[in-house]
Amino acid sequence: MDEMGSRTKVAEPGVMGTSPGRGSLRPPKVAYFSMEVALSESIPTFSGGLGVLAGDTLRSAADLGVPMVGVTLLYRKGYFQQELDARGVQIEHAVSWAPEDYLDLLDPIATVTIEGRPVNLRCWRYDIVGVGGHIVPVYLLDASVKTNSEFDQTLTDHLYGGDEHYRLCQELILGVGGVEMLSKIGHHDIETYHMNEGHSALLALRLVERRLAKQDNRFPSSEDIAEIRRHCVFTTHTPVPAGHDEFSGNLVRQVLGLNRSTLLFSTGFTGHDRLNMTHLALHHSNYVNGVAMKHGEVSRLMFPNYRVKALTNGVHAATWTASSVQELYDREIPEWRHDNVYLRYAINIELSEIRRAHQEAKIKLLQAVEAETGERLDPQVFTIGFARRATGYKRAPMFMSDPARIREIVERSGALQVIYGGKAHPRDDGGKANIRKIFEAAGKLRDAVKIVYIPNYEWRWGRLITGGVDLWLNTPIKTREASGTSGMKCALNGVPSLSTLDGWWIEGHVEGLTGWSIDDDNGSEAEEIASMYDKLEKVILPLYYKDPDGYATVMRSSMALNGSFFNTQRMLLQYIFNAYATTARV
Repeated sequence: MDEMGSRTKVAEPGVMGTSPGRGSLRPPKVAYFSMEVALSESIPTFSGGLGVLAGDTLRSAADLGVPMVGVTLLYRKGYFQQELDARGVQIEHAVSWAPEDYLDLLDPIATVTIEGRPVNLRCWRYDIVGVGGHIVPVYLLDASVKTNSEFDQTLTDHLYGGDEHYRLCQELILGVGGVEMLSKIGHHDIETYHMNEGHSALLALRLVERRLAKQDNRFPSSEDIAEIRRHCVFTTHTPVPAGHDEFSGNLVRQVLGLNRSTLLFSTGFTGHDRLNMTHLALHHSNYVNGVAMKHGEVSRLMFPNYRVKALTNGVHAATWTASSVQELYDREIPEWRHDNVYLRYAINIELSEIRRAHQEAKIKLLQAVEAETGERLDPQVFTIGFARRATGYKRAPMFMSDPARIREIVERSGALQVIYGGKAHPRDDGGKANIRKIFEAAGKLRDAVKIVYIPNYEWRWGRLITGGVDLWLNTPIKTREASGTSGMKCALNGVPSLSTLDGWWIEGHVEGLTGWSIDDDNGSEAEEIASMYDKLEKVILPLYYKDPDGYATVMRSSMALNGSFFNTQRMLLQYIFNAYATTARV
């Protein structure tokens, strides 16, 4: 075992240069904190887009040789396993998995104080190995230690489970415990702390405490806060105020204790007796960004006292590209794994090869659907995909708004079939109701259109569906989709989108070239529905059935224009030059 306690070798220096700063490619040493991280299909430490983004970011860091480590929680019982009955009623089951089958348990123990009592944390390590062999370690904090109370041992069991008290305890473990664990493990040289959403913002409190301890001061000065800011980066993902974690002053004092909570509120991040995790992160960060151009604008309106940049998300190209398309890229563009910009040259791939690789991915998807649901879908029929977190603003049932109109479209322009997927949060009654609406509508349309809903939509299904459908449908309420990454995965596979102009699609959409927009000149949902149906009937289905090369041209353009840009290689390089370059060694 090396000095970090892992069974694997120590990460060698990266390939990106020698010193931090805007003039070089090498950033400072970065600790990337995220409440959830998607590490592999078998490790249920994520629920959706936030965790997938975190995992993709760390995978690209390994590919690029960036000196980065990840910090998250273990979640022994995961998010939840979704079961759907015949009416679409969601039933949740706890996840069962064995961390020791996938992770290395490290020796160091860190301690955080919760409600005045010490809570011991142990740590598991997962190594992400990049294309060149560089290793990015991810540390998963675990409170299931025998010396802890029965309740404290459960604090790292459930992702997004429990009440506000449970959540604040978890966020204290992630932020304060994460900083402590990095020191215990031996990472004394972290220069940049990147908070992926506000859940880890209490790390700023621990940085303040460490700085004050060196000065023997009780409260921080403006110079102290300025120094902390030099080492913190914050990415916000939530475009609505209600989505930002907030805790009462009484709960904060209960969990953190009077002295620590007094210090926390003395840092000046809020004038109220409430802990807003986003405001805490904003106040202590030198660089703040939203996750798409439009989301940057929305965030600046939400937080007018802060400078919020825009840095658009991406996805890890090799992870989300179907195997048949990977083989095509390997043959035609062998540089693409090391440098995703080379996907630009997909524009030269023969259309017949695009169609062949996609059809192979489509057949693989449909075979998996039949094995899972018993429904046999036709590989020659135009297939629409809609799979993402089931929550109200994403409007999953919108496609089903007018069954009679759908029948007309099929009769006039050609057959279609639809694959749905997505979990609703256990407390999201609206999201659960939307799933039931889809099941109800599917029953009414069964004689005209086959519609299937895949239960337990996670990593495996995400890759299958985004690689195998013919069109990606996306219908969020405008300004509510911070970025969205599922359509980016589709683009890598040559699957065009039909989407409202929100999130990343504002930047990725070129009408008729990378996909199509759902229009609403006067901002009404009725207009959106009419636009969606009209484009399917008059543009998309005729192109697919009557001009296969024309449709394949759109697929190819989606690969070349969007696949080459909306990836985490490009995203991480932007972080290096624009965010991490502003930090320096503590």
